[in-house]
Amino acid sequence: MNVKKELKSLLQAFIAALFIISFFFQNTRIPTPSMESTILVGDFVVVNKFIYGINSPKFIPYTEIKIPHFRWDIFTDPDRGDIVVFDFPGEKGEFRPNPENIQYVKRCIGLPGDTLIVKNKVVFVNGTPAPLPPYIQYGASQNDPRIAAYMFPGYENWNPDNFGPFIVPKKGAKIKLTPQSAIGWQHFINREFGEEVVKIANGQVMIKNKVVDEYEFQEDYFFMMGDNRDDSSDSRFWGPVARNMVVGKAVFVLFSWDNKIPFSDLFRLLGSIRGERILKILN
Repeated sequence: MNVKKELKSLLQAFIAALFIISFFFQNTRIPTPSMESTILVGDFVVVNKFIYGINSPKFIPYTEIKIPHFRWDIFTDPDRGDIVVFDFPGEKGEFRPNPENIQYVKRCIGLPGDTLIVKNKVVFVNGTPAPLPPYIQYGASQNDPRIAAYMFPGYENWNPDNFGPFIVPKKGAKIKLTPQSAIGWQHFINREFGEEVVKIANGQVMIKNKVVDEYEFQEDYFFMMGDNRDDSSDSRFWGPVARNMVVGKAVFVLFSWDNKIPFSDLFRLLGSIRGERILKILN
């Protein structure tokens, strides 16, 4: 038996498996309750990265080391109701997230060009009430007008319970820019350019030092919300998600445990595994 040859074969098989998993599937750990009770804190969710196109990893797996990235959007786009995993675009006012390898999982509520309104917690898309997720949760009222400053884009008197009307940006669509509205949209526009291009000075809005009064979107966008509606940081707060930030569709829970138990207490952690959630299909 040629041990060296066998080890080489095993290494090649491992690299091939890692390649396939990285390109087509991934496992995402859920650290927050924004999708409860559809997805629980401590769930390990399997994500189909192939369904929305081929999307290469942006980082070496389990590290924060960036590597060359490409995507090939040859298949379908996210649809209303899909549970989508995406790269977090950053908080409102952030040009880019810090750190950059943060991923969120939310439900897609609005597609490019949709008009979305939240009225007394009820979501309307193009004038029609959106279907309710099976495990949707609500909490206390969030109608406090002081919350408006934290909402996207920030110049409207909106809150989580009453939001919009908001037109989800669509590639090629245009918005009017004023010094007031540009304050809310400037970091959003900067993200599309990949650099700081928006300036507001002397009552004028400038993009790349050219005075403008409108902006044409370069990407399609999707409006994301958590099923745990009143405990969710989502597009109501930091804006819609660009198509090129979409990673894949969450399809099922691989397994689940109580992640409040430290890994050092391994036996108790293993004892907390939620058997009823193993291989649970997500919808």
